[in-house]
Amino acid sequence: MKTLKDAKVGQTVTVVKLHGEGAVRRRIMDMGITKRVEIYVRKVAPLGDPMEINVRGYELSLRKADAEMIEIESFFAE
Repeated sequence: MKTLKDAKVGQTVTVVKLHGEGAVRRRIMDMGITKRVEIYVRKVAPLGDPMEINVRGYELSLRKADAEMIEIESFFAE
């Protein structure tokens, strides 16, 4: 299983499934990260946390722990 945490800078990926439960899952969904949405990885901090992504036309910073709950498939690399 590949997660958003594994995505590289400049890569566009598609969300396959959200893991996690309750409030954490709801918070991720409230940010616009849902099944089949495309995410572009803009930047990753030097220590890998947080990562800056572009989803649904806006920029979002996401913690590594949250990124691990987002299962992805690679769309294409630029």
